[in-house]
This record gives sequence, structure tokens and C-alpha cells, in this order.
Amino acid sequence: MSRTNFDMLLQAGCHFGHLKRKWNPAMSQYIYTERNGIHIIDLHKTVVKLDEAADALKQIAKSGKKILFVATKKQTKEIIAEKASSVNMPYVIERWPGGMLTNFPTIRKAVKKMANIDKLMQDGTFANLSKRELLQITRQRAKLEKNLGSIADLTRLPSALFVVDVLKEQIAVREANRLGIPVFGIVDTNSDPNNIDFVIPANDDAKESVEVILNACCDAINEGIEERKVEKADEKAADAQADADAEEAKPKRQARKPRKAAEAPAEEAPKAEEEAAPAEEAAE
Repeated sequence: MSRTNFDMLLQAGCHFGHLKRKWNPAMSQYIYTERNGIHIIDLHKTVVKLDEAADALKQIAKSGKKILFVATKKQTKEIIAEKASSVNMPYVIERWPGGMLTNFPTIRKAVKKMANIDKLMQDGTFANLSKRELLQITRQRAKLEKNLGSIADLTRLPSALFVVDVLKEQIAVREANRLGIPVFGIVDTNSDPNNIDFVIPANDDAKESVEVILNACCDAINEGIEERKVEKADEKAADAQADADAEEAKPKRQARKPRKAAEAPAEEAPKAEEEAAPAEEAAE
């Protein structure tokens, strides 16, 4: 079953590409035609590619791994923050911090610094600081929150990157490529699809276009998360049943042991009589 359809994508304006003179020839396979100097994307191919990407995202989410959403474009910031938060995934909507993936331990240190400031503020350590020092620390905390707050829960490298406008976010794409992290991308006619593992050919500028694609992808991620919960619940129930069966089996084994213990003296009794007989003969 398709997660979206041609009409939904058409209504959202997913088919509008860039001006013909700005195109990337590598995108020719996804271009249907040209109208008034603007390339028109083949939405039949978009539907297929979107379904492929959504299924792959579902499997990643089902395995309990994280997908990092990246979109620093002004018009797509809000929608990315909303959709990524709805499926509890990290996201970057401010400037991409260089080395975020390739130098991940340094980014983690900055996130920990933010947590330490919070801790020291709560336990009253900063109470004796001057107003100026407190203001500096507060500003530093606000800056860290703005740039890294949305990835505070990302304790290890993400298993995938979802990028809106792969041309604008090419630094993020390059870092992911370097580390072998699969990249899912909304790719417009002016972008290079060759470094993207899961290409979704569509308009990456219009909010409605980005939203309809994100809806399909986040629904798939949510399905994966729910299936994981069900599997875990089933495993837990199976473990509980196994423990219950083990507990039932224990009294039966304990009941057998006393019988063996009771039979032992009876078997040993004749031996004791035999040993006693030679002793009596020797006494005579």
C-alpha cells in the first residue's frame, strides 16, 4: 500500500523544480518535462521513491535507532522541529555545527556542559556569582540550547540522516558519507542525487511540499516505533511465562528429593548389620 499518492503530491506543489538554467544534469532521470523555463518533477517516480524511503525509515525506527533530521532553511525549520519531535527524533534547524558527526565527542562535551550549567544553577552554586558572571553563563547556556538543545538526547552517532535540501546541507551530507551513515534526502532539480542513499525527488522550498513528504516518513517511523513496543511487550510476556513455568517446576523437583533421602537409610541398614556381624564374631 502506498503511503501517499500522485494527487496529494501534486496538490502540495511537489512537482515544481528550479529554473532550467539552474538544473543539475544528474537529476534528469527524475524530471518529467519543462514548462515556462521551470523543470517539472515526475511525481510517479516521487511516489515510488518516497515509499522506499519510508519503509527503510520504518525499519531503522523498529530497531530502536535514531534518525537525525536536518533542515536549516527558514521556511522548513518549524515543520522539521514539529515532525521530528512527534516521533522523538533529534533534529538540527539552526546552523549545522561543523564536525557534528565526524567530531561527535566534542559535540557531546558541549551538550554535557549545558547539563552541568543546569545542575549548578539548581543546586545554588551560582548564587554567589556577580550579576555580570551570571549573565555571561546564562547567555552561554541559551546559545548552547539554541544550537544543540534539539540533539541533547543523541548520545551516539545517528543511524541515518534525513535532509531537506541536500545542496544547502552539503556539509552534513559529506560528513554522513564519510562515516557511512545512510542519507535520506528531499532532492530538488538543482541538487546532486549521487551522494544520497534514498533520493526523494521533490520541491524542497515549498513548506507544503516538505510537509506532505515528512508526514509520510514520520508516519512510517511511528509505525516502526509502535511495532518495536509490541515486540518488546510480547518478549516480556514470554519471559514472564517462562519464569512462571520454571517456578511451577521447582516444587516437583523438591518433592522428589525427600523420597530419595528417606530411601537411603533403608538401603544402608543391611550393610550396617553385615558390618556388625564380623565384629560380634571377633568378640566371641
